[in-house]
Amino acid sequence: MQGAAVTTETTTSTDTDRQQAAAGPLAGYTVVDLSRALAGPHAGMMLADLGARVIKVESPGHGDDTRGWGPPFVGPEDNRQATYFLSCNRNKESIALDLKSADGAEVLAGLIRRADVLVENFRPGVLDRLGFSTARLHELNPRLVILSISGFGHDGPESQRSGYDQILQGEAGLMSLTGSGPEDPQRVGVPIADLLSGMYGAYGVLAALLERERTGRGQVVRTSLLAAMVGVHAFQGTRATVAGEVPRAQGNHHPSIAPYGLFSCQDGKVQISVGSEKLWATFSQAFAIDGTRPEFATNADRVRHRDLLIKEVERAFAGYGSEALLEKLNEAGIPAGRVRTLDEVYAWEQVKSQGLLVDVEHPVLGQVQLPGPPLRFFDAADETETTRTAHQAPPLLDADGGAIRAWLAEEA
Repeated sequence: MQGAAVTTETTTSTDTDRQQAAAGPLAGYTVVDLSRALAGPHAGMMLADLGARVIKVESPGHGDDTRGWGPPFVGPEDNRQATYFLSCNRNKESIALDLKSADGAEVLAGLIRRADVLVENFRPGVLDRLGFSTARLHELNPRLVILSISGFGHDGPESQRSGYDQILQGEAGLMSLTGSGPEDPQRVGVPIADLLSGMYGAYGVLAALLERERTGRGQVVRTSLLAAMVGVHAFQGTRATVAGEVPRAQGNHHPSIAPYGLFSCQDGKVQISVGSEKLWATFSQAFAIDGTRPEFATNADRVRHRDLLIKEVERAFAGYGSEALLEKLNEAGIPAGRVRTLDEVYAWEQVKSQGLLVDVEHPVLGQVQLPGPPLRFFDAADETETTRTAHQAPPLLDADGGAIRAWLAEEA
């Protein structure tokens, strides 16, 4: 998978501009994105950010459900755009197809013949009923990699349940770990089950494409919102499966490390992460805390006496404003930080320096700024950055339908 040269100009949504902007490790690959809402579209956007040509297939008339998810909506009153849709569809093309019609099925078959990857997140069995079973897909294109994302998994006793992010955050245990305490389960502030299943899916697609280089055949990659949530239980999972404990929410403090969390100071709150005994010795000395007293002697002691420890730390912090406190923590080498609002995050020079904001030209909204992709690429020989920097705004519904049909006709 060879990367292409990076361009830097802001581009529009035209077919020519999209082809010119194609850069990155997946340049030259084609993805047909049949998915809607967030899990599948996020996976498709990740592949598009890596340079793949991603053709989003939408229902005629209303398109992806997220085109109607709001407020907020932006743009002129007669052509409002949902910011939700803008969040997960950059660098894609759009074609509207009625997959139950003969024409829609024919166009989709043509796309599949030319694609490297198909992304879908229908409920298990729906694609089969539309006439595009796995067997048919690989009959049309034996090299096709199929990414299939479901809510609860593609088999098992509950495979037919509808999967929505918050439902899975609860069902898969994440909400039981999140909140101020055991009686206050809270959802994560972003649709984390959707996002992570999309990320796992894209990761699986890349592995399947790599294997295709050896075998010449594509395969089916399956994941689910349930799998994604269980897949990130991390140390909380082994607390349950190995130690036999049932982890529960305990607010903004780490269950296994102390002090590690959010602490009050004179004019607000700061976060600290004292993750080793060496850091604890430095921290306790810097803030005049008796770090050798029996309750605080080891990390295990500090975890057991967390409430007492929090009082001691906040007593030490009470004489500091947040800026002065963060400066002192930094000087002492203690990992620390503030809690930023999103407007503060997007104004932060460090965020800008990492390419995490991109400017795109939207056909209705004009130039807008979107959160950008989280990966950067560099030439290993000379450290020259090869990251794709030209991006396209999420498309209007069927904006590329004519061009895509013409392309299929040329290739037929």
